Amino acid sequence: MNAQHIIPNSISKEINKALEFYPELNETAIEFRFKPHIKKSTMQARPTFGSFFKSRKNRTYVVLISESFKIADKQFLTTHIPSDILVGWIGHELGHIMDYRDRSKLNLIWFGIRYLLSDHHIVEAERAADTYAVQHNMEEYILKTKDFILNNADIHEAYKLRIKKYYLSPEEIMDMIEHRNAETKESESIVQ
Repeated sequence: MNAQHIIPNSISKEINKALEFYPELNETAIEFRFKPHIKKSTMQARPTFGSFFKSRKNRTYVVLISESFKIADKQFLTTHIPSDILVGWIGHELGHIMDYRDRSKLNLIWFGIRYLLSDHHIVEAERAADTYAVQHNMEEYILKTKDFILNNADIHEAYKLRIKKYYLSPEEIMDMIEHRNAETKESESIVQ
């Protein structure tokens, strides 16, 4: 366990697994914290308020994790989600942190305002987080998470529609993987 990361014991295995895909976050201060309820979401990553006034390399982040979520009017504990699904969800949130790391203070503030006010910007932000996760080879987990949500009869249609609207589709992820694999083959043939 990294001293920069504050992780609840109940999901430490899943968080540490997701962090393995992001070695560049080893020295980034991140607190993973349960919260009773997060509006319209299961998890949420953001810079801590105090770190807005620090340099980029000294920023700290928090990943809020809803203690429970609703499926077909029944409450389920987040800790009861299958392990791979949780890894995918956390990997997506770490994608947001990757996106935030290189933004200036002003850009982060503007990003937050646009996220609150613009549906189009939510799409950009969520797709960027998915893209970071796939670029970090987390596609297996991201796809399992999407499958869990989109093909689960007990999950409300409204939540499924939100996922379809704002996030990369499984087909888009497969296209990204194909493109990455083609580039890898091409660069390997150049080396030979």
